[in-house]
Amino acid sequence: MWDERYDRPDYVFGTEPNAFLASQTELLSSGQSVLAVADGEGRNSVWLASRGLDVTAFDASPVGLEKARRLAADQGVTVDYQLASIEDWDWTRDRFDVVAAIFIQFAPPDLRARIFDGIKQTVKPGGLVLMQGYRPEQVDYGTGGPPQRDHMYTRDLLEKSFGEFEIMKLEAHDSEINEGPGHDGLSALIDLVARKRA
Repeated sequence: MWDERYDRPDYVFGTEPNAFLASQTELLSSGQSVLAVADGEGRNSVWLASRGLDVTAFDASPVGLEKARRLAADQGVTVDYQLASIEDWDWTRDRFDVVAAIFIQFAPPDLRARIFDGIKQTVKPGGLVLMQGYRPEQVDYGTGGPPQRDHMYTRDLLEKSFGEFEIMKLEAHDSEINEGPGHDGLSALIDLVARKRA
């Protein structure tokens, strides 16, 4: 499905970084190791690399990764792109300073729980999780994301899932986003910044 969706000359979600991710610049330092989860066509990994971070990104779509590599080359940055499904990714323990998980809402609840466990495992003590997703109300807006409400995030879900972390920011809001044709218009969003306790 994703190969078919990405097989077009433009970028489905644009080439600029996710606005929430870009707003967290002050938390990022050159040389930090970052994992961009299910990064698609590369807009977020390329931006992170442009900030001087050491970026690993994976996605299940070869077509998306090829576009990501082109975008990185155009921007003059290096990203370690790896072809992997989220089910098969190796969540090596305490590997990354930052994990960026932006709109990874293709996962039903059982898989989502495993992904969240993997994210929590692979971030180093003292490291950060930067996550933005849709709330269930997004299905009514229809401006992006899957049509399944149970794929979406709630405040309660994220508080429970990352309760052992220091939750630095957890904000639900309705905002206009314009991230290519894939995410365009008023959207029901929720933002999480969480630090793994040392």
